[in-house]
Amino acid sequence: MFERIKTVIVKEFIQLFRDPKMKIVLFIIPMIQMFIFGHAASMDVKNIPVAIYDLDNSKESRELTREFSFSKYFEIKKYIFTDSEQNDTIDKSEVNTVIRFNHGFAKELLRGASADVQFIVDGTDSNTASFILNYATAIIEKYNSREMLGKIQAMLIKIPSVDLCGRAWFNENLDSKNYFVPSIIALILLIVTLILTAMAIVKEKESGTIEQLIVSPLRPIEIILGKLIPFAFVGAVDVFLVTMVAVWWFNVPIRGNFILLFICSCLYLLNTLGLGLFISTIVTTQQEAIMSTFFFAFPAILLSGFVFPIANMPEIVQYFTYLNPLRYYIEIVRGIFLKGVGARILWPQMTILFGLGVFVLVISSLRFKKGLG
Repeated sequence: MFERIKTVIVKEFIQLFRDPKMKIVLFIIPMIQMFIFGHAASMDVKNIPVAIYDLDNSKESRELTREFSFSKYFEIKKYIFTDSEQNDTIDKSEVNTVIRFNHGFAKELLRGASADVQFIVDGTDSNTASFILNYATAIIEKYNSREMLGKIQAMLIKIPSVDLCGRAWFNENLDSKNYFVPSIIALILLIVTLILTAMAIVKEKESGTIEQLIVSPLRPIEIILGKLIPFAFVGAVDVFLVTMVAVWWFNVPIRGNFILLFICSCLYLLNTLGLGLFISTIVTTQQEAIMSTFFFAFPAILLSGFVFPIANMPEIVQYFTYLNPLRYYIEIVRGIFLKGVGARILWPQMTILFGLGVFVLVISSLRFKKGLG
């Protein structure tokens, strides 16, 4: 039995690497994807383009404008002087924000009254708009505190205050790349192994060589193992490569055990290889295989918690996420990379991954065997 499986494995490796370009697709492209996605997948909002509309033109308005220009979050791109120019600047997306100082800003400030500053924010991207307003609020509060401190010192009055000291665990600098980059490993592994498995078996159907396997002495289980093991090997190598890119290029800390990460990746491969095998049993052409792969992959990504927190989804949608292996693997890689947790904490996700993987692989294998019959 093992000799027959070995023969199929060798045949698959020869067929897989017969084209030199395939090595680039299997091993170099995932690393390039990690480079691109790692830089693109970021929620950090910096260098926000800003226009200043200063109708007051006072020392105080210029001081507050300087506070924004010295911040790493805002970059003053232009000064505008009319209402129509203000509207056009936002409509043309030349800037994300217009900071408007109305007449009397300095006068109100000097007499101790509340002085208004208007922020006109492009709300097309609600997430970015909320970040902009939060950053602006922080700068305004800092400016107000400094102004108030100066007045208190001048009056020689001491007022008791409470200082808030915050501490972020696991991601001390709140850098979003540390949160997203580990999850990209799961996405790349999903796409590569899913497409490879589905395409390879469908290709046998299209070329007619699947009939040769059927009439051979090979049993269905030997054909399945012989075909899936090479793709599992490719997936394991890709895990190592993209992890090295994450650690060495993006400086994402890996605080946990790499061996545990590899074991969990193998459990995840049970699911992706099983899904690829399942896709191959319901399609007949390579074009259908590609379309079906993306039909499975996109919902899995959206329901994984990669971008959108699962807790924010409608309750009925959250139930579907329990059937998504990507959800559990993302929880695992984030836990190993950022928190450094081990199997004592991650055993529920590992158990579910193993259970889902075995179930999908068994169902797909039964369908594949029936197709061979």
